[in-house]
Amino acid sequence: MTISPSSIEQVIPGQGAMAQPSARARRRRFRFVANAKAATGLVLLGGYALLAVIGPWIAPYDPDARGADVLQAPSTRHWFGTTHLGQDIFSQILVGTRSVMVVGLIAGVLATVLSILIGVTAGYLGGAADEGLSALSNVFLVIPALPLIIIVTSLVDRAGDPLVALIIGLTSWAWGARVLRAQTLSLRRRDYIEAARANGERTWRIIGFEILPNLTAIIASGFVGTVIFAVMSEITLAFIGISSVSSWNWGTILFWAQGQQALAQGAWWWFVPAGLAIALLGTALALINFGIDEFVSPRLRTGGRTRIRTTDGRTVRMRVGFTPVLAPAAAPVPMQKAENIREDANS
Repeated sequence: MTISPSSIEQVIPGQGAMAQPSARARRRRFRFVANAKAATGLVLLGGYALLAVIGPWIAPYDPDARGADVLQAPSTRHWFGTTHLGQDIFSQILVGTRSVMVVGLIAGVLATVLSILIGVTAGYLGGAADEGLSALSNVFLVIPALPLIIIVTSLVDRAGDPLVALIIGLTSWAWGARVLRAQTLSLRRRDYIEAARANGERTWRIIGFEILPNLTAIIASGFVGTVIFAVMSEITLAFIGISSVSSWNWGTILFWAQGQQALAQGAWWWFVPAGLAIALLGTALALINFGIDEFVSPRLRTGGRTRIRTTDGRTVRMRVGFTPVLAPAAAPVPMQKAENIREDANS
């Protein structure tokens, strides 16, 4: 029996075709970071996280300090201008970044943990546990978070950022739990789950090592969505004056700008920087979410880059949402019809 060299090459460890899966696995680990959208979003989010840590230290002025430069446009002395009391807006934005990021992070982590515990448990156990946890999710799904925060903050003195983040996290987990439950229901009957259960694996190990790794993208997407909602809720509460206006965040800046008629006075520098900060943070989180979607879905990941060759030799680029329709080749003209055409031409 003779063995071809190509067959020998395939079974030698570290060579030939056996080495390709490991190389693909290494590339798969960095596929998310290599995505342009995800990389841009991570860089922007990392910059905001850095400002949240060092912002109060590098602020050139005390955000509460009043000065003689009243309603001054941006200059070398005050990069983002000043308020009607001479307060430096650039310092207010730097100091307010920490409040926004802390609320978003705490609420996102709390809501994500609750959605995993309740959603995955309900989907895997089934039966009475599924019915009870699903009913609990339905109750929290219809609880309006923003009105509840308004009521609680009006009853509690000095309602700070941790309390607001706690309320947002406790009222924002239900939708993610429903999604994780549905995905867990589709995974619990897969062959590898049944094999792990037949081998005597414990429930916590099956959930932790077999199910959760397949839900990583959904969990990450839910976390990003919760952070966006928490940030916008915090800014909205500060803008309408519900939360404390003595602690600075971007919503507080917009609250004072709206209260002092900054737009009517032409002081665009009072509200434009805060609005841009909110927009850039939302863009960063949205780009990360897009990167997660493309990382999970091969169809989105290869959209616009797949090329096919038609029968006539042309190259067509595939696009997401479009199905190329190739024109049929021209049918051959029958012989009798061709002779009739030739006689008509001669006459």
